[in-house]
Amino acid sequence: MIVTLTPNPSVDRAVTLDALVRGEVLRASDVRVDAGGKGVNVARAITAQGGDAIAVLPVGGPEGHLLEELLDAADVPRRSVAITGSARMNISVLEPDGTTTKLNEPGPELAEAEVEAMLDATLEAAAGAAWVVGCGSLPPGAPVDLYGQLVARVHAGGGKVAIDSSGPALAAAVAATPDLIKPNHEELEELVGRALPTLGEVQDAARDLVAQGIGIVCVSLGRHGALLVTADELLHSWATITTPLSTVGAGDCMLAGMLHGLTRGLDHDDALAEGVAWGAAAVTLPGSRVPHPEDLHGIPVDLTHSPDAGTTLAEN
Repeated sequence: MIVTLTPNPSVDRAVTLDALVRGEVLRASDVRVDAGGKGVNVARAITAQGGDAIAVLPVGGPEGHLLEELLDAADVPRRSVAITGSARMNISVLEPDGTTTKLNEPGPELAEAEVEAMLDATLEAAAGAAWVVGCGSLPPGAPVDLYGQLVARVHAGGGKVAIDSSGPALAAAVAATPDLIKPNHEELEELVGRALPTLGEVQDAARDLVAQGIGIVCVSLGRHGALLVTADELLHSWATITTPLSTVGAGDCMLAGMLHGLTRGLDHDDALAEGVAWGAAAVTLPGSRVPHPEDLHGIPVDLTHSPDAGTTLAEN
């Protein structure tokens, strides 16, 4: 079982246009609505592949009701925490060449009691879980160290924690030394406070974090795949997708695939390759749709233990 906490979930509406033109009246060629938020996406992806996951999330207002209906329709087990505010709705604009423009709302302001109820629900669901995953941005009112608190509480119960966030929320979580973090390239640069233009510099930054006590640092690198670093391993895996449709949720699907592999006892090589396959498959699907088993067919994945440190990452 993998338990995900998404403090700031969303209803994700993906609108497909021939071209995004500012200031014009545009007609969509397609619209898709999914339950969203990083942890929700992780739970959706694991469930779609036949794995076991529980999504813990705050829900309120009409958007919160819609979130619950969408998760129920996708057969994703959930623990809903009632809040007084309304869940947010995010909009993604998709163009034929794969360009994705996102409009994200800030989310509802949470009261201290609502934050505590969310943590309590996560710990209750996490009894006996293989992993607890804290994912995404924090809504207004949530303490910046929410993920740090999650790490400390899960570790106190003997569990493992993975964190996928950004900014101060990620920094506070790193200080609590989770078992795994999955920043993307930009989030890692923000975390370490410097530009990381090459794969070698990403490797060095990840090694520094491992030296601080993080068990696994996995960095998603867009079209360059993903890099996984532990105290004694360095792995780089990638897949080539020639017809991308949407990048929304691809990193979440990558994390889901990797954790699903680790939970099944795969070594880091195979777990990373599985994660990259899930993430690459997500890029070929519309909106924030997550891949099912049939979507993984024909996804070529490469992996090396000797990454080219000189690879430039400027174009993702």
